[in-house]
Amino acid sequence: MQNFFEATVAFDNQQEAYALLGGHDEFLHLLMEAFACRFVSRGNELRIRGDEDEVRAASLVIGELQNLYRQGSPVTMHEVRYSIGLAKEGQGEALRAMMRETVLVTAKGRVVRPKTVGQQKYLDAIRHHAVTFGVGPAGTGKTYLAVVMAVAALRNKQISRIILTRPAVEAGERLGFLPGDMQEKVDPYLRPLYDALEDIFGTETYQRLVAKGTIEIAPLAYMRGRTLEDAFIILDEAQNTTTKQMKMFLTRLGIGSKMVVTGDMSQIDLPHGTASGLREAVEALSEVRDVAISVFDGTDIIRHEVVSRIVAAYDRYEAKKASKHTHDERK
Repeated sequence: MQNFFEATVAFDNQQEAYALLGGHDEFLHLLMEAFACRFVSRGNELRIRGDEDEVRAASLVIGELQNLYRQGSPVTMHEVRYSIGLAKEGQGEALRAMMRETVLVTAKGRVVRPKTVGQQKYLDAIRHHAVTFGVGPAGTGKTYLAVVMAVAALRNKQISRIILTRPAVEAGERLGFLPGDMQEKVDPYLRPLYDALEDIFGTETYQRLVAKGTIEIAPLAYMRGRTLEDAFIILDEAQNTTTKQMKMFLTRLGIGSKMVVTGDMSQIDLPHGTASGLREAVEALSEVRDVAISVFDGTDIIRHEVVSRIVAAYDRYEAKKASKHTHDERK
């Protein structure tokens, strides 16, 4: 026999109700499909009736979305679907922790916070380790969140400078033959890092910090021979490093510094037969103290929802192709 229960969620105004229930009640319809409850929306109230466990889970989702909205963050389809999924899996505490964490606020007033449990674990790993690897598909926020943590550390005076680097694979790291000064040569490779920093700081502050040397963005080749102290160092697109380059980079770590290494194993652009330094580092360093490895998957993708399906389809395709190749070799 069901334990009948009722809960009421009060909205501050119609604008809040619209934001949490969705245009044309699209978010409310998702809740109705997910939970065996009766939802009655009247004015600035939403009443939820049904089995106690279902009502409490549905109330948790709406309550956390409401808290998110009141922090100034938009409520999107991703937040609603992801919150429902966690509540249905009994991960209420994980949902609360994720929704209530604010990492920083950008120059435009946007609140930056983890949007998946995987992202939150990644942020915690960065906080508590000297070196953190963030490995996973595009759209999981690996690079952007690493930059966010670097900015937060700078603002809190935990470090004195931010250093960002990427391997310039297409130029073979031999940049001398390219036209222009060093900045012009590396711009095409480092543009995603510029964009993230400008988004967080605002263009004027970002340019001032670059001019002062507080922010340094350079190709990986320029890291050789240096010891990087009192800095937050990020290596992006690390799947395109060689073993030698990766070892060179990791051994640049100086006193008072943190490193974050990000990459996507499915997007290796190295010449055929060249081993990825990221792949080997993850295998070699998995049990080294003060080194963390955060692995993202399709559930952490926060771009358009079709991106998750595309990644999953490619994973199935590659697995099928590998299986066929193994089968053919055995013949």
